[in-house]
Amino acid sequence: MKLTKKSHACVRLEKDGRTLVLDPGGFSEEDAALGADAILVTHEHPDHFDELRLRAAMEHNPAAGIWTLKAVAEKISAAFPGRVHTVGHGDTFTAAGFDVQVHGELHAVIHPDIPRITNVGYLVDGGKVFHPGDALTVPDHPVETLMLPVMAPWSKISEIIDYVRELNPQRAYDIHDALLTDLARPIYDRQIGQLGGSDHLRLTPGESAEV
Repeated sequence: MKLTKKSHACVRLEKDGRTLVLDPGGFSEEDAALGADAILVTHEHPDHFDELRLRAAMEHNPAAGIWTLKAVAEKISAAFPGRVHTVGHGDTFTAAGFDVQVHGELHAVIHPDIPRITNVGYLVDGGKVFHPGDALTVPDHPVETLMLPVMAPWSKISEIIDYVRELNPQRAYDIHDALLTDLARPIYDRQIGQLGGSDHLRLTPGESAEV
């Protein structure tokens, strides 16, 4: 499987000539979802869900579909009848030839005064890749490649390190990194790499790896 990092939280997965895109939000490239056969969205925040990017991808490929939670599906389903599928924790489905399990229910706490919204993570092909969205969800299945939300207003680095330790993936690639400056990256790389217990890796936007 080919994994390509796009800006911030967006990831493209390719195998057997088909493409699955996760979280092509407003911090990602305008064409982040173009060419997708299937798109997964973890939650409604604009850095993960951008309606214009989804519309462009769906119009570009009339056979493409979207799988997402109810809050996002309600915003886009009317424009693409029958092509937007609502999913939640515990669901399984196949999209563009990828087997997907849905894990998690709520976004991480940003502040007690801010109501929590729904958030789901996607475990792809039996644990080959896990994208948790904006939550430190622990699926009940081993994870080979973790897409690690490395920096966010709702987290601190000790939580991220403990999350890597708990999941114990073979490798963790940074996502959710648009707010992380180049000055801070070596600090995160060193501490997560030394303390997390798994291979901690980073791809620049547009860079790919085989997983």
